[in-house]
Amino acid sequence: MPHFEEFYANKLRGGLGVVDAEAVLDLRGASREQASASLQDMLERSRFAHAKSVAVRLDPPPEGGGETLFQSIGKALLEARKRGWIDRLQTLPASDGLGFYVVLAGRPERKV
Repeated sequence: MPHFEEFYANKLRGGLGVVDAEAVLDLRGASREQASASLQDMLERSRFAHAKSVAVRLDPPPEGGGETLFQSIGKALLEARKRGWIDRLQTLPASDGLGFYVVLAGRPERKV
């Protein structure tokens, strides 16, 4: 798309999704406590590993409406981003369902 800046061209193409991620953290069917523990475990481990992309999948809202893990997981991911543990955070495209595409910062390079 030669007439668009890359940012806007990517918006038209659709966001990065499950197929683009190196790993998937599937929290569908997990309780709030299990999901929070799994997410924290992933974030803690990422601090000592190489940078990688992860798709975090969540359950859609139940029939007739109700709460999902989207807000609580989103807040935890935003907090991790503020700490510098996440380089990129965005929602998954609608075709992939509810969730987030995350690029974990990984272990910082040591300067010798």
